[in-house]
Amino acid sequence: MSFVFKMFVAVVVLGGIFFLLEKNSASVTPVIAPTLSPTATYSSGPSPESTDSPSPVSTPTPTPTPAPAISITPTKIIQGEPILVQIKTADLPEIKNISFDGKSLGIFSYKSEPSAFIGIDLAKKPGTYKLLATLADGEELEKNITIGMRPKVEAPLGIPEKLGGNTEEAVTNVISTMAQESKTLLGIKTASTALWTAPFRFPLAGKITVTDPYGYVRQTVGEAINHKGTDFHADEGTPVFAMNTGIVRIARLYQIYGNTVVIDHGLGLMSIYMHLSKINVNVGEKVNIGQTIALSGQTGYAESPHLHITIRINDISIDPMKFMAFFAK
Repeated sequence: MSFVFKMFVAVVVLGGIFFLLEKNSASVTPVIAPTLSPTATYSSGPSPESTDSPSPVSTPTPTPTPAPAISITPTKIIQGEPILVQIKTADLPEIKNISFDGKSLGIFSYKSEPSAFIGIDLAKKPGTYKLLATLADGEELEKNITIGMRPKVEAPLGIPEKLGGNTEEAVTNVISTMAQESKTLLGIKTASTALWTAPFRFPLAGKITVTDPYGYVRQTVGEAINHKGTDFHADEGTPVFAMNTGIVRIARLYQIYGNTVVIDHGLGLMSIYMHLSKINVNVGEKVNIGQTIALSGQTGYAESPHLHITIRINDISIDPMKFMAFFAK
């Protein structure tokens, strides 16, 4: 192939290529970039031109003081038991009066709370009774207390030969004499304030053993005699301690109760110690908790040495073991 012919072919080919490029370029529609809408800008802090507003400071809401309320221990009560009443979240000067079944109670401070004791008699009719606390500002707090019936327990008990033995004549004399002696233990002078601050303690050292519980009925030669105290095991001559601080109101020998000491703890609360072999204190003497006041024995209506304890609240004998439960650690 000649050189001229080759050049001719090359020119033709190049010309065709340029022709095609021009044609394609003319048919392409120009692409226009879309216009974007303004976009919100978020910043972690204020822009240099902005002015900071102070954040509000929250004020803590004060915790409201609970209103005074009546609390009783125990919550389930039967005949012959004591009740400890306390007014929660109140101070002693805030309490004007506390009454139960229409009768005012002595008020004292126990565990920094206004308190009072109620004695439920063995013969108290079961039912619901009103407890009323009147505050100094005139407000009244009420609580209904339900008293249940004590189960009846009976056991025989003879009369010691020193009191005549198990005869009708002897039992008549025992019943009559006991009634007379009991009268001397009623209406005893009592201090107008509580004379104690420390918890009550048992009147004996070491292990405490109950030999005769409170509240059962003793069948004695055809007569029923309620046992209104608790008997503790104590050998002859065992030291007997004051259950708490108080003033000796009685220290004498009785035919039935034997040698007896009565300590007034104020506001109608009395501890009574019976059948003692020896009395170590005198009427009018102030005694301290834990002080030796006597020695145990078997004087009076007692068949063997022991210590009989009676706790009275406003002349009502209640269960000493239930009373001591108020002070259990």
